[in-house]
Amino acid sequence: MKLIIFGANGPTGRLLTDQALASGHEVTAVTRRPEAFGMRHDRLQVVGADVHDADAVDAALAGQDAVLSVLGVPYSRQPVTVYSEGTGNIMTAMRTHGVRRLVCVSASLTDPSLGPHGGFFVDKVAGPIVSYFGRTVYADMARMEALVRASALDWTIMRPNGLFETAQVTGYRLAEDYLDAAYTSRADLAAAMLHQLSSDAFLRKICAIGTVDEKPRLLALLLREGSSAKREGGPDADLA
Repeated sequence: MKLIIFGANGPTGRLLTDQALASGHEVTAVTRRPEAFGMRHDRLQVVGADVHDADAVDAALAGQDAVLSVLGVPYSRQPVTVYSEGTGNIMTAMRTHGVRRLVCVSASLTDPSLGPHGGFFVDKVAGPIVSYFGRTVYADMARMEALVRASALDWTIMRPNGLFETAQVTGYRLAEDYLDAAYTSRADLAAAMLHQLSSDAFLRKICAIGTVDEKPRLLALLLREGSSAKREGGPDADLA
């Protein structure tokens, strides 16, 4: 399958690119900074493009079979539009070129009203910190979700929580809309996104994902969240 990955140069995007290539796919990795994308492979094409540039998105998407989006930006006090406008440009190009399958990443904090996410640390410490400093990011994610859900495309929206690193894909759980899980491994998120391409279980649905076999060290995660807040940079800034 010919896959195009938007936000490929972020921590999740690089894992997703690597896993897609290992699975035998042809991959177009889209990033604003192609010179910083160090991965090389016979089935990999790296394209420099900004998702705000509709013409560049259209050119990159021609000839693809499916779209995987792991767009991300740092936290900011200023309005954020990369998710809604960028994904809007992606969907317009998909309709132009007859590409139907879209798997995109949002976040559990896009709709915190659904319920708790796994304990005191996440719900009372890290969650409020991230929600406050990332409020413009999550507001734009909500706008993106609304656009995707209103489309006629074959979409799946992935909602991870508390992203962290694992050495490999682990055990993880999926559920529609909401999952009481505190953390999601980036490797698991990438694997679950790829799995959606061969499954209809979450077609035109929101897919919550949580890692169950491993957990991050809480002190390290707290320090990371605090550092992210101080520099106004999101914990998973998979730059578009």
